[in-house]
Amino acid sequence: MLLRSLPVLALLALTAPVFAQQTPRELNTLPGTPAPTPAAPAAPVTTAPPDTARRAPAPRTLASPPVVPDSARTQRQAPLPPANTTRYAVGLKSGQVLRGYDVEIKQPVFGRSFLLVDGQQRFELNDVRYYEDETGFYVRTTLPGRSKRETTLRRDRVGRISLYSITTQQYMSNPGGFGPYGYGRYGGFGYPYGGYGGYGGYRTVRTEYFSKDNGPIEDLSVRNLQLATIDNPGSQKLLADARRYQRITTLSYIGAGGLLLAGTLSSFGSSNGFSVSPLMYAAIPLAIVPLVIGGKSQNSVKQAILLYNRGQ
Repeated sequence: MLLRSLPVLALLALTAPVFAQQTPRELNTLPGTPAPTPAAPAAPVTTAPPDTARRAPAPRTLASPPVVPDSARTQRQAPLPPANTTRYAVGLKSGQVLRGYDVEIKQPVFGRSFLLVDGQQRFELNDVRYYEDETGFYVRTTLPGRSKRETTLRRDRVGRISLYSITTQQYMSNPGGFGPYGYGRYGGFGYPYGGYGGYGGYRTVRTEYFSKDNGPIEDLSVRNLQLATIDNPGSQKLLADARRYQRITTLSYIGAGGLLLAGTLSSFGSSNGFSVSPLMYAAIPLAIVPLVIGGKSQNSVKQAILLYNRGQ
C-alpha cells in the first residue's frame, strides 16, 4: 500500500512549483508565500460641525423705556388754569366795569358807531373809556394838539411808558415817494404800508403815541420822549443818538432833493438836447442814506423805552 502511494506523492511534489508560478505574486514576497489578506477599510471619520453659536456674539437689544400707565402720566402734567369765561372788559366813563363773552364794534352806514356786548347790551362810544376784544386793548381819548373829538387807540405796550397806535387810510399825492418818510412817529412821521415810491394813492398809515404813568396821550417824538425820560441817563443817551440820526436823515433828503432838481433842470437845459446830468447820479447815494440811518433811529428809540420801563 505504501509503495502504491509513492508515485502519487512524487507527482504532486513536482507540479506544486508550476502552479505557484501561475498565480500573481506580491512585491517583496517569496514565491509560494500565501497572499496577505486585505485590510478592512477604515471607518469614515465624522467631524462635528463648527460651533458657530459660541463664536458669534449675541445680538444686542436696546432696553425699552418703562411703560408708564396713563394714570401716572396724567398726574405728572401740570393742571390747566380754569377757563376765563369773562375775559373781555368794558370800562365806562361813569366808573362802571362790565364783562362779557363777546365785545364788538358796530359801524352802521347811517348813524353813530357803538359797542355791542354779548349781542345784547349797546353802549355809545362817547360813554366808553376803554374796552377789550379778541384783538387787544383799546382806549378812548383825545389826540394831542387836535380837536376835542375822541379817537380809539390800540395799546401796544404796557409800562411806565405805554405805547398806543392808530391805523388810518391817507391819500398821498407825491409822485416820488419822499414823504412821508416812512420812519414812524419818532420824528413826527407815520408808517406808510404802501411803500416808498409810486404815483400817489391811498396808503395805510400807522401813527404812534405814548403816555407816561397812565397820563395824557402825547405824540411819540424824540423831543417828547426826552422830556418824559429826563430822570434816566441811559435813555437820554439813546434818544440823543436817535436825534442825531434823524438830523442826518433830514439833511440827506434835502441834499438828494436839491441835486435831483438841479440835475433835472441841467438835463433839459443842455444845448445838445436831453442828456442825463451827473448831478442826478450824485443824488442816488444821498437818497440811500436815510434807508440805513432810519433803522438805527428807530432801534435807539425802542431801546430807550425798554431801558426806562425796566427802571435801569
